[in-house]
Amino acid sequence: MNIQIFGTKKCFDTKKAERYFKERKIQFQFIDLNEKPMSKGELNSVLRSVSINDLINNKCKDYTKLNFNNIRSAEIKAELLLKNQKVINTPIVRNGKEATVGYNLEIWDKWIENN
Repeated sequence: MNIQIFGTKKCFDTKKAERYFKERKIQFQFIDLNEKPMSKGELNSVLRSVSINDLINNKCKDYTKLNFNNIRSAEIKAELLLKNQKVINTPIVRNGKEATVGYNLEIWDKWIENN
């Protein structure tokens, strides 16, 4: 397993995801989005597993400011997300080519079972 956790140090769900993998003695790489934003390739990789709308945090104050609610095009949303990563729901957990958004025990358990 090659686990990467994208999130922020202050995010409660990101901390829970880290704890989940630590408790199962699974090594992971933590990437703080405040220090190192996702690259376009990383974002596109995640979008192969996750819907663009699941990635967008519509409770974030920048959501309305950036006019996300009026954008219909997935490509434009992806470009806007790449430039404004504070609007991304966290944690994003990647296992190779698969990815999840948020605290998602069911899928993580399947990854461990199949490993």
